[in-house]
Amino acid sequence: MYDTILVPTDDSEPAGEAVDHGIDLAASCDATLHVLSVVDSSAYASLDVSSEQALDELEARAEAATGEIAETAAEAGIEAVTTVSIGTPHEQITDYAEAVDVDLIVMGTHGRTGLDRFLLGSVTERVVRAAPAPVLTVRATES
Repeated sequence: MYDTILVPTDDSEPAGEAVDHGIDLAASCDATLHVLSVVDSSAYASLDVSSEQALDELEARAEAATGEIAETAAEAGIEAVTTVSIGTPHEQITDYAEAVDVDLIVMGTHGRTGLDRFLLGSVTERVVRAAPAPVLTVRATES
């Protein structure tokens, strides 16, 4: 059913839950798992410290996070491809999904509503609206 599954991650709890679902789906479909972490360059452009230094640190964290997910996938017998990109998260995710021709995107959601959702926006919601493939959203469980 699915040959290529994309799981974007920001190393948050909702993303972690989506990763678990993505790995389970990849295992049941014998699919390749693509793990993408996007460093949001616009969020750090106005820092007083060197933005390049900040981006380097964030990129290193993203590489570590995607690497851990790839190891978990490998332990489950899943082939995983990791990528870290820099840019606007929803645009990078949809561009990557289109370039790789993914069959499914699995993403976490914080489940925000009302003013929080309006003010903070939602990367997942933007991906759902623009994605070239179906998007499975995994809502974070309440702690």
